[in-house]
Amino acid sequence: MQKDLENKFLIDFETNQNIAHKICRIYTTNKDAHNDLFQEITIQVWKNYSKFRGDSKFSTWMYRVALNTAISLYRKSTRQPKTQDFNDVVYKIQATAYDDTEELQLKALYKAIHKLSDIEKALIFLYLEDKPYKEIAETLGISNGNARVKMNRAKEKLKNILNP
Repeated sequence: MQKDLENKFLIDFETNQNIAHKICRIYTTNKDAHNDLFQEITIQVWKNYSKFRGDSKFSTWMYRVALNTAISLYRKSTRQPKTQDFNDVVYKIQATAYDDTEELQLKALYKAIHKLSDIEKALIFLYLEDKPYKEIAETLGISNGNARVKMNRAKEKLKNILNP
């Protein structure tokens, strides 16, 4: 019985592990923090896996667990003193033939997303994943109408951050 549960978990998690990586990308700023958060999300998904009833898709349930894990860890980390990321200091040499426009736009977007509140980050993340408002609302535990209103506000805030 336990072995069957473990096997089913492994299949479900491996199929959907990009969810965890994407959330880590939004809530962390360096590789070590990304790996730590990914590990914590994996642990929390496993610890709560037996509670997954199948009322929604596994991916929706995993989004919820992963976002809650990221948000709670993020809130804890805001109480710690800030340090400067080593990668922000290191100079990088780029090849002249390399077009980094898209990469710079993505970095700017992620930098702007980092300035949003926890719920706004989650909304934008799910929106970028092309999730319908119904699934966004279900994942975040809010009404469909509330999800739409919060999304419009988050989009407006993001626009103002990117184009002051």
